[in-house]
Amino acid sequence: MSVITGLGVVAPNGIGVKAFWAATLAGRSGIAVLDRFDTTGYPARLAGLVGTVDPAEHLPARLLPQTDVSTRLALIAAEAALNDAGVDTEAMSEYDMGIVTANASGGFEFTHREFRKLWSQGPEHVSVYESFAWFYAVNTGQISIRHGMRGPSTALVAEQAGGLDALGHARRTVRAGTPLVVCGGVDSAFDPWGWAAHLASGRVSLVPDPATAYRPFDTRAAGYLPGEGGAICVVEDVDAARVRGARVYGEIAGYAATFDPAPDSGRPPGLRRAAEAALADAGVLPQDVDVVFADATGVPELDRSEAEALRGIFGEFGVPVTSPKALTGRLLSGGGVLDVVCALMSIREDTVPPTFGTTEVPAGYGIDLVLGEPRRMRVDTALVLARGRWGFNAVTVIRNHWKRD
Repeated sequence: MSVITGLGVVAPNGIGVKAFWAATLAGRSGIAVLDRFDTTGYPARLAGLVGTVDPAEHLPARLLPQTDVSTRLALIAAEAALNDAGVDTEAMSEYDMGIVTANASGGFEFTHREFRKLWSQGPEHVSVYESFAWFYAVNTGQISIRHGMRGPSTALVAEQAGGLDALGHARRTVRAGTPLVVCGGVDSAFDPWGWAAHLASGRVSLVPDPATAYRPFDTRAAGYLPGEGGAICVVEDVDAARVRGARVYGEIAGYAATFDPAPDSGRPPGLRRAAEAALADAGVLPQDVDVVFADATGVPELDRSEAEALRGIFGEFGVPVTSPKALTGRLLSGGGVLDVVCALMSIREDTVPPTFGTTEVPAGYGIDLVLGEPRRMRVDTALVLARGRWGFNAVTVIRNHWKRD
């Protein structure tokens, strides 16, 4: 059995689990006007920004010139997760600790800064760290080096679905014999090129009001807002966790991934199939699920298709549904893992956070979307959904490890 024993969060509305969870319950948003460069003239200017953390306070000075924003945030989250889990990495064999991270954009800001130097000043001015700081696998590599971890490690790229894929792969790695795996997803792509890439999707909300721009499952939904940050988890074999007396947040009980068929194939999207496969993997029936953390793009046709998948599995209004990411924006590989953090906290505190910003759900959706304020209820099993652009789907079942009467 694979359990989660440590959490590290770097979110637009809170650094650390405690601050993030408090903000999520209170409706404190991390959405703001993008201020990394002059966005005058762009059709959208709002994003979920991690603006309250100084990497120099958390990382050695030698790492700062080597790393992109996303890698710095990943290193901060990884250290927080290990501390939260009470892991003494020096006391463990370096080959008993693995790493799996997801990343959708690589070191976007870093590499484009170096490209500008190349074009304007010449190759002799390009940082030697460009050779690896741009790469999708750099977060896995830097965490490995910083904490002396040489066990099975990998990097995954599946856009918004990638973070859940990382947890699923970590679970597989633990089952194969590695006692501890650091896993999760963190992303940031907010330089001019990154912002252009976000806008190129055609799905970013153009609404200028931060309070209403991203309204998942709403009658007035007009798209999503991008964000940065994410979360890192420590996943362990349950017996190894017990030996060292670790606190257990919950169990990764089930996981599945699918890929959507071609748009003109006439076949349905793969999200429902992934959710059903994850439930089957966990040995959980639909009626045993207490809450669903939805992917919730805020794009009407995608919200509609997700609602259809949920109705097909649970029936009309069959399970509470929520999407805290309305307060952070969609964090690419970090989004699904941040929802897992919310799921674990919901289990711990028997409280489901609402979907802020959304006020009116189309009747035809047939979903019980939690709105307005947190819902106090018993939570033992949560289903977390994530969809990435170009057809990626990933679903995780998170379950309370300790049985309750």
